[in-house]
Amino acid sequence: METLCYIADIDRALYHDDYSELDIGLALETLQKRGRNPPSLDKIIDYLSGAPHKVIVADNTSSQAVASAYPSFLRRGISIITPNKKAFSGDYKLWGEIFDTTTPIGPFVYHESSVGAGMPIISTINDLVNTGDEVTRIEGVFSGTLSFLFNSFAPTSGNGGTWSAEVIKAKELGYTEPDPRDDLNGLDVARKITILGRLAGLPIESPAAFPVQSLIPQELEGIANASEFLKRLPEFDSVMEEHKKVAEKAGKVIRYIGSVDVTTGQAKVGLELFEPTHPIATLQGSDNIISFYTKRYGKMPLTIRGAGAGGQVTAMGVTGDLLKIISQM
Repeated sequence: METLCYIADIDRALYHDDYSELDIGLALETLQKRGRNPPSLDKIIDYLSGAPHKVIVADNTSSQAVASAYPSFLRRGISIITPNKKAFSGDYKLWGEIFDTTTPIGPFVYHESSVGAGMPIISTINDLVNTGDEVTRIEGVFSGTLSFLFNSFAPTSGNGGTWSAEVIKAKELGYTEPDPRDDLNGLDVARKITILGRLAGLPIESPAAFPVQSLIPQELEGIANASEFLKRLPEFDSVMEEHKKVAEKAGKVIRYIGSVDVTTGQAKVGLELFEPTHPIATLQGSDNIISFYTKRYGKMPLTIRGAGAGGQVTAMGVTGDLLKIISQM
């Protein structure tokens, strides 16, 4: 019988010294009312490793400190499920430590939602590699925010709004981070490309190891806050408008994609042009699309398309990982 014995946010932690079960239906409410000061990561690991049953940690943070502690959790027999990209896209040494510490009989680490939220991206590339296929290239739209922006700014039919107007609209609709620059700098896409490249067999050192095109005007990189950034962004609409015109003259549309060529070892993130009928060009809303080109699939890639962002689909991916580990315990 699976039970909840520990839950925490950045300010509070809820647990019993004797590992008695927390009421999962009331856990969040009780955490807010009766939570203690959270212990240090070392003490959390000590506590969980002393539990009378096998333990699975769900890390739903984006914390580098927690990600860096994964090997310590795993060495104490604690399995991990997480959407946190930082453990798998940061220091390559940490990547090695994490997977050197897992075994076929546990502890386990699953991170389906680190790329594509609830889309089966990680499990698909793992299945391709583990069954002996050779992944030669990966390409796609990896950001729901940037998908929405370019589908609105440069639609395959009709006219889009100005770039700044589309960014503001995306923020108002909740598609962007609180500071849209965290989407526009391309780092989130670069992290996902790093993860997939590594899973395909490339020892990519970090997201800084390959070209990443930022959509933030250089003059606005040092702006103090998001409000001031959005206020000044219209000054630079002409830059993105020129990119769109170049695409239109070629009979194409502009999109922001990530790709990795496994055969040459080259990865990149940035703007590219596509025929209006290309699957990347025909995406709707904030959908993602990822294509795996492999020896087995030949010229026609294995393509996965769907909602690549959002709380519900991300939670589905994390819950799916939880069920996978439980089934192996």
